[in-house]
Amino acid sequence: MTWSLDARTPVRLLESATEAPPGAVVLAEDGAPLPAGHARVERYATPVETPHPIGCACCQPRNPVSIALDRLFLARMRGDAPWFKEVVALAHSETGRAAIAAALEGDSVTAARFRRP
Repeated sequence: MTWSLDARTPVRLLESATEAPPGAVVLAEDGAPLPAGHARVERYATPVETPHPIGCACCQPRNPVSIALDRLFLARMRGDAPWFKEVVALAHSETGRAAIAAALEGDSVTAARFRRP
C-alpha cells in the first residue's frame, strides 16, 4: 500500500450553492449565489479576458482567485476565520471556473497551500 500525505487544503468546485455543506468556507466569483449557513466567504472578480495567460506580468500581477485564497489562508492563520479543512468554490461563468483552475495550477504560492481534491 502506498501512503501519500498532502497537507494542502483542497478546493472543491461545486455546480451550485445548494451542494455546499453547512458551515462551509466559500470562495465565490462575484455574482455567484451563496449557500445558506456558510462560515466565511471570500469573493473574487472575474478576470478580464486578455490575449495573455492569467497572471502574466504585463497584464496582471496575480490571478484574483489566488489573491482571494491568500486572504482565506491568512484569515485562518490569524484566527479571523474558523479553521477549515476544505474550501468550496462557486463560479457562475466559464471564465470564473478557468480562473480557479489557473490559480491552482499556475500560481506557486497558491499551489503550495491549496490543491484540487
